[in-house]
Amino acid sequence: MRALLAPRTGGLLALAIVIALLPAVLPNNFYFNVAILVGLNAIVCVGLNLLIGYAGQISLGHAGFFGLGAYASALLTGSYGWPSLAALVVGAAAVGALAFLLARPILKLKGHYLAMGTLGMGVIISIVLNQEAGLTGGPDGMPVPAFEVWGWTAYGERTWYWIVGGTLLVTTWLALNLIESPIGRALRAIHGSEIAAEVIGVKTERFKTLVFVISAVLASVGGSMFAHYSGFITPSEAEFFHSIAFVTMVVLGGMASIFGSILGAAILTVLPQFLAVLHDYETLVLGAVMMSVMIFLPKGLLPSLAELLRRRSL
Repeated sequence: MRALLAPRTGGLLALAIVIALLPAVLPNNFYFNVAILVGLNAIVCVGLNLLIGYAGQISLGHAGFFGLGAYASALLTGSYGWPSLAALVVGAAAVGALAFLLARPILKLKGHYLAMGTLGMGVIISIVLNQEAGLTGGPDGMPVPAFEVWGWTAYGERTWYWIVGGTLLVTTWLALNLIESPIGRALRAIHGSEIAAEVIGVKTERFKTLVFVISAVLASVGGSMFAHYSGFITPSEAEFFHSIAFVTMVVLGGMASIFGSILGAAILTVLPQFLAVLHDYETLVLGAVMMSVMIFLPKGLLPSLAELLRRRSL
């Protein structure tokens, strides 16, 4: 019984059940599209929460990695005829290598200096994607071929729902195992105090670099899948405001909470769709909802609600 209540078993099982049963209540392709976007955002946010929530390292430039993954798949498949899966893997590996090179100088920064450093990184990536019109299509964007694996083509919202849902499930499982491993304990020690972590033998630079690379790779995978699903991409996917959206999803759902990342991604992806009927007041109401959550549930939705339930059960 205790095992079923643990995140690695009960939480993962609950997520699998939700993914399996959700199509039964989705009435049309519009809702499937929203569910797919939730899953793609959640994949990125799970990786970003490992960096921000567990390691305590802020990043305001992860949309840059998302955009690089999208353009890597678009270019390799559309311009060079690569297989889709190979393009996704190579794109993720290239983004991981770039993140590794950037991590050492950037992660030496602390606090708002680190935020500014990652912000600058994301802005540079966005500018490059906009300016290299001959390669990326510039502000007009570029088409992306359909996702094909050994002759099979992923087509339609329902097919993509299962692809994204399965990827999210695997990503969540990997993240849960990571945070319960010695690496996860080292990340939590770094978040608590880097000096204390160094004193007890934690190689802080190594672990910060590792989690930065992991989060960048997951963002790249999410970007590649988004590119193939949407069939068209523009540099706006790598813009600063997209990075802010990812961070907001993590903070709203709950930092240092893998399932909180998924909840935050779901809320901030679904809520604007329902608020669209308010037209000019959509942003105002969305901001008010987020402010209310942060005021009354400062730890984020999922950790705050879990703490409230524990108190009531005592």
